[in-house]
Amino acid sequence: MKLTFLEKKHLVIPYAVFLLLFVILPLVVVLYYGFTDGNGNLSFENFIVFFSGTKTMGTLVYSLVIAVITTVVCLLIAYPVAYILAKGAYCRKHSFLMIFVLPMWINFTLRITALKEILSVLEGNLAYYPFVNTIICMVYDFLPFMIMPLYNSLSKLDSSLLEASADLGATSAKTLWHVILPLSVPGIVSGVTMVFLPAMTNYVVLDMVYNSTYIMGSLIGSYFSAYDWNNGSVISAILLMLIGFFTMFTGRVAGEKEVARS
Repeated sequence: MKLTFLEKKHLVIPYAVFLLLFVILPLVVVLYYGFTDGNGNLSFENFIVFFSGTKTMGTLVYSLVIAVITTVVCLLIAYPVAYILAKGAYCRKHSFLMIFVLPMWINFTLRITALKEILSVLEGNLAYYPFVNTIICMVYDFLPFMIMPLYNSLSKLDSSLLEASADLGATSAKTLWHVILPLSVPGIVSGVTMVFLPAMTNYVVLDMVYNSTYIMGSLIGSYFSAYDWNNGSVISAILLMLIGFFTMFTGRVAGEKEVARS
């Protein structure tokens, strides 16, 4: 039975209510406090304080370093894994893919705690390598989010293109660089987006491994815990703008590659 246009509009109501209550209204609150002072007057002082403060800018730079390294390591590990899973001659490749996804079914805190204990045993004292251990835990946490979009992109890759490249005399390295990588850019963009942005704000890993180091997520939490909604909101607004620009850029790149691919 086909639904009428009016009935279809009614189906949108629950989603619209959810969007209004849990997306739009919180965003309005964040923007209000970010662009006002303690008296509710319109002000850009919060932005000036953020960009002129050594603590806030240092935290932003450190968060970017953590996110970039985590994303690069995840990409270097996930790409060959995804390619083998997508193009390997396995009769049960979906079972192998499930192995990489299964850890995500376990509680996040439990996973990081277990990995922290393993690193403590291997290194003798976890405090010797806090930064390296943070990267390891971040990569362990976000690796499936990089593998999945890469796997989806590479699994759609036409094998005849690889055969044609080989027939024309291209080496495996040239085929990878000139054929496989360009065609898998949408998957790379999706994976980078899914890893880079959360890695900038995932302070739980740093709290559990580093104990005393701030990234943007923990800095926002500290302001709101102290009922400083203005400074907490302005950092949230700045991150929101960064995420918006990053998403627009990556979406445009992915769209161009999809058009070229088709």
